[in-house]
Amino acid sequence: KASNFDDVTKGLLTTATSIYRCLVVTRAPFPETLIIETKLAKDAWHEASNMAEHTIQLTPSLIKMMTRRTSHVRGELKTKMCILTASFFGFHASRSILAIKQNRDLAESLEEGSRFVFKDWEMKCGIYKTRLIQSVINDMWFANRSDEGIVYAKYFDPLPVQTIALILTAIECCIDEWMTGVKEDIKFSLVAYSPVSSYLRVLYIACVKCSDNTTTLLIRQ
Repeated sequence: KASNFDDVTKGLLTTATSIYRCLVVTRAPFPETLIIETKLAKDAWHEASNMAEHTIQLTPSLIKMMTRRTSHVRGELKTKMCILTASFFGFHASRSILAIKQNRDLAESLEEGSRFVFKDWEMKCGIYKTRLIQSVINDMWFANRSDEGIVYAKYFDPLPVQTIALILTAIECCIDEWMTGVKEDIKFSLVAYSPVSSYLRVLYIACVKCSDNTTTLLIRQ
């Protein structure tokens, strides 16, 4: 527990944990090994130590307290995104037969050809320009002066491809929750969504190198 440490260590841990959260979403949103998580924790601790001008040994227990936040930060993003997604696309929390059918049809349409990545998803134009990306960026990292995107701006300027892929994956997860027509909670887990994130990241990189006419051919069928 953090309360087991002295005030200096607790302060350093708080800063390092915030930095760790930034490193997760900008470098490795779905770290597949403990080695990767540990490396992020060490980098965060080093950065926090430099900022505080303190040298405190990083112990396994401190690393564990930081790495526990990996799934937490993904879950926080997904929670914010689900609220935005439902409102943005027009999903309705109703048990009526009509609403269930409309929700199911909408979810299927959005995921067909990854339409949800487009600014105009019905016409499939404006690839990767959906306003949902900017909306969740604002809510998650730039809502107020104390948010991580403001305090640790260097990690988000420019916004890494890994972060964009994570956001797009979160949108897909939120749409998945409506696939039956009635919202069901789906865990934003490494096992289920790391492959999706990897796919979307590769796709995004390919798309930024091409024109809109070319990239529409790359979208998942």
